[in-house]
Amino acid sequence: MAGKLKIGEIARRTGLSVSTVSRVLAGKLNTSARARTLVLDCARAEGVLESVAKANLLFNRLTVFAPARAFDQRADVFYYRIVQGLREAVAPFDIHMSVCALDESHSDAPLFLRLMSDPANDAAVIIGIDDPAIHEIAADLGKPVVLVNSRDRLMRLDAVMPDHRQVGDFAARHLLQHGHRRILVITSLRRFTLEWRLDGIRDALLDQNIPFDETHALITTSGFSGSEAEAAMNSFLDRCTPEQMPTAILAGGDFMASGVIRALQAHGLSVPRDVSVMSIDGFNLATVGEVELTSVHVAREELGGEALALLQNRLTRPDRPARTHLIGGRLATGASVRRMGKHRGQTVGDAAPGKLYE
Repeated sequence: MAGKLKIGEIARRTGLSVSTVSRVLAGKLNTSARARTLVLDCARAEGVLESVAKANLLFNRLTVFAPARAFDQRADVFYYRIVQGLREAVAPFDIHMSVCALDESHSDAPLFLRLMSDPANDAAVIIGIDDPAIHEIAADLGKPVVLVNSRDRLMRLDAVMPDHRQVGDFAARHLLQHGHRRILVITSLRRFTLEWRLDGIRDALLDQNIPFDETHALITTSGFSGSEAEAAMNSFLDRCTPEQMPTAILAGGDFMASGVIRALQAHGLSVPRDVSVMSIDGFNLATVGEVELTSVHVAREELGGEALALLQNRLTRPDRPARTHLIGGRLATGASVRRMGKHRGQTVGDAAPGKLYE
């Protein structure tokens, strides 16, 4: 922004006061929707909007739509931490953030339309909602909207999510690099994002010419609780032959990993001496009993800041094609994975803790 001269010029062109223009460009909350539209349209025409956007968020009222469980840490810690990440990301700015619960697949479209049509609502973040009707309404209204951990099949809305396929591929490759060939996967497949992770695991195995036989290499559960994983793992171990016994188990979450370890111990097996255990979505349990977990930390809180950046970009460049931003994760090496082969009993940590991968 070229100082007071530009502010004065925008004020003259829009018929607004200099103070009103200044408040809008500073991202202040006490401005009307009409004033914001006039100022931002003029600033965009003047070619100064992108430089203003580097210092301030250009919206004041944000609505977050997500499944009800996203607002309860005990119900879904992953989505809950995404929402908290959004709260932290908007905290430095003069932004009012409200939340609304919607069903994942059969959402209340009239409620969504009413809230999105409110002139006081400037933008929205939609977390984990797969209902195409909601995506269509959001795109047709023309307000800045970003999907988090979801996708618009018509490619009209921006989105940000963990790189789920790469997460699965990387986790499986970590076990393969430590000599494991009989890998058992235990996870929930309740959303397409989890199917993508499983596809990544398959990719890594096929790259090493290892077939993925779901009959013996995959256990699926309805959720991610430790008790459900423990029961499923006990059932597997009770019928497993020595030839089918995995050398490593890749769990879809820390709580699932805890259930797996309890089941292994109940069958007289030690981690990692007898079986290695690795977790995806690691954050919640650094250790299980005395075992420090090796896990892939999947992006959660970071998604909020990236969503705000996409909203800002949509305001400054409304005509650009929609984009999907994929975020990598971090590997945390613990003591739950050991190297097979020559150094069979060695506990390993060959990757530096916190190493980024994309």
